[in-house]
Amino acid sequence: MTVKLLMNWDIKPGRDQDYFEFVVREWVPGITRLGLQPTGAWLTVYSSRTDCPQITTEGVAKDIDVMRSILQSEDWVSLHARLMEFVNNYQQKVVRTSGGFQM
Repeated sequence: MTVKLLMNWDIKPGRDQDYFEFVVREWVPGITRLGLQPTGAWLTVYSSRTDCPQITTEGVAKDIDVMRSILQSEDWVSLHARLMEFVNNYQQKVVRTSGGFQM
């Protein structure tokens, strides 16, 4: 059964341009190379809620064993550390894929 990694975060103030360049050049190719298939990304431009993340994204892996392998790999740790240079309030969780938008 496929599993989905749900992630959300806020871009650090003043880092927008660097963040978007990193996502296009390193993040998406990197997670894809690890076996995590990006399936969606959403940018919140405006929200009256203060607890709403700016970025919500997801990626799918073949099964929980593959997901564990990805998240425990040195490449993931390195890529994730690089992401943290550009973002705050990072959160993640792994869920069973049920189709459609999941939170």
